Amino acid sequence: MTDSLRSGHNAVMTASQTPPPGVGTASLKLVERPAGSPTGAWRPGDDPGHRRFLEIGDLPLESGEVLPDTHLAFETWGELNAARDNAVLVLHALTGDSHVTGEAGPGHPTPGWWSELVGPGRAIDTERYYVVAANILGGCQGSTGPSSTAPDGRPWGSRFPWLTTRDAVEAETRLADALGIETFHLAIGASLGGHRAIEWAVSHPGRVRNLALVATGASTTADQLAWCHLQELAIVADPYFFDGDYYSHVVGPVRGLGLARAIAHTTYRSATEFDTRFGRAHQGEEDPAVGGRYQVESYLDYHANKLLARFDANSYLIVTHSMMVHDVGIRRGGTEEALSTVTARTLVVDVDSDRLFPAEQAEQLARCIPSARRATIHSLHGHDGFLIEADQMDAILRDFLAEAEADAGGTEG
Repeated sequence: MTDSLRSGHNAVMTASQTPPPGVGTASLKLVERPAGSPTGAWRPGDDPGHRRFLEIGDLPLESGEVLPDTHLAFETWGELNAARDNAVLVLHALTGDSHVTGEAGPGHPTPGWWSELVGPGRAIDTERYYVVAANILGGCQGSTGPSSTAPDGRPWGSRFPWLTTRDAVEAETRLADALGIETFHLAIGASLGGHRAIEWAVSHPGRVRNLALVATGASTTADQLAWCHLQELAIVADPYFFDGDYYSHVVGPVRGLGLARAIAHTTYRSATEFDTRFGRAHQGEEDPAVGGRYQVESYLDYHANKLLARFDANSYLIVTHSMMVHDVGIRRGGTEEALSTVTARTLVVDVDSDRLFPAEQAEQLARCIPSARRATIHSLHGHDGFLIEADQMDAILRDFLAEAEADAGGTEG
């Protein structure tokens, strides 16, 4: 198999490597299955980096089951002030983790995913605020998930229970309690993290003073369900998935996970960006007419391979499931009725080119949450604009927090 077609963004197929034309060459586009760890999950014994861990114990779930010996991995920045009123909760998206800001290093294979927004002098200023971020329950970067060890000493694998947004928030409330935080000055979440931020504000209205909902929605749409379904199928169809019990094997469902990521990443960017950035250009010297790739294919391959080093296929399924069943209005009289109970001062941010979370979802949030304000990020980049357009996001959030400080008479440092 030709290594250049397996590898990522900058691979080039030379003339001497070009296989004879034929449909069989299409399989060369699949990611490599390196022998070794079947998962990119963080596991006990790995360098913890800046992670800390909370032992929750038995956690009752919305399904009626109880998840035993539950842990949350989290990171904090700054100091909680004497009044305990300067805490900020940052909630990550599908494949994010607790490493919101900071450099890559031991225990953290990638830099902080929102360093442009969180840190000294940033909009969420860690010299002013006490910032808390946890790896979502069911995740794979230190919190209890399918790759974790069950009470019988084996990985949970296929036995790990389905989780919901409300389950994740319940675990996070235990973390807030342990840290001595009664009320967050700000809870902010983007994408799937926004689902948890909404749930925080509805389930625990007295614990969120200000709320920022970024590129998210109150319930998952049929279009989003369709994209999630394809990602699930990509993983479970991988012959190395072994019904979720792949941890004892030297190879895991990396092709399925890579394909799921490529599908998802397509929804994170806009069609206009793809056409402008890549067009129909070939990848290096590769010829698509005989099985080579276009640049856009190489781009998706790169992002698929990049995720494999830090994520787990079962966690992808668990967290995706929580996205699929997300509806803040379940057993609350409907979505709009639930949103009407939010008491936090609320900012709704959307991205004008977002095809995953369209403007209609932001409109619903802004219309149904009392006195909510709305801001729009202008970007070519689609859903990921909330990450890429750092200057716009910084300015929007600074204005929102400045008004919050003025209304409250200032938060003491």
